[in-house]
Amino acid sequence: RRDVLVLTPWLAPIVWEGTFSRDILNAQYLQKNLVTGVVTFAVEKYWFFIEGFMTSANKYFLAGHHVNFYLFTDSPEKIPPLQLSPENQLFVIPVHNDSRWQDIPSCRMAIISCYIQSWFRHEVDYLYSLDIDLQLLAHVGVEIIDALVATISSWQVTPQHRDKAYGTRSGSPAATPEGQFYYTASFYGGSVAEVYELTRACSRGVMQDREKGLGAGGQHERHLNKYLLQHRPTRLLSPEYYWDTEL
Repeated sequence: RRDVLVLTPWLAPIVWEGTFSRDILNAQYLQKNLVTGVVTFAVEKYWFFIEGFMTSANKYFLAGHHVNFYLFTDSPEKIPPLQLSPENQLFVIPVHNDSRWQDIPSCRMAIISCYIQSWFRHEVDYLYSLDIDLQLLAHVGVEIIDALVATISSWQVTPQHRDKAYGTRSGSPAATPEGQFYYTASFYGGSVAEVYELTRACSRGVMQDREKGLGAGGQHERHLNKYLLQHRPTRLLSPEYYWDTEL
């Protein structure tokens, strides 16, 4: 494709439909006997999205490959019966509104890093974090697999909306300079080791913000972008992979 940017200045590929051969990548991936994990959170009213997310992810996310889904929820009793492919597994992890996880949306980085250290690193080779209200409409395959993977925000590629993507409190260590890629926190991942370092660093940044009284929403996304400015992703996914329906 020549109509889009397919390589970053630091020579990381930007994955668009039509820039890869899924058959070749599938054959290479199968030889390595890898397991990929998906982390998602369904707390409070978001339990409503569980069935739609799991049905579409079971059908389209790394179809034919072994995937472990790790679902954090405060409403495990509301999970409907789900029919998963034989190669997929669902692990439901209850979370409670106790002193440890008072604000789950802004604590998700800390939760992920904690569970990587205690559990996920023993079961999966790669780990991706996806929002529960995401609905997959087409195949998302092994073209997403790399050491550190980020998805370009769809708000960045629409000039009239760039302020939303770049808007951040100047007092926060997560301020991102305009002109850089801006990434969504709704879809990121990579090797377990890299995701552990990312989530640990971002959770520290969120805590620093709180100590300074900068407790605005969207902290995890701003700190994700700060981290990826200092630790360049090895692969970028185009906005095709997570398009904001508001646009």
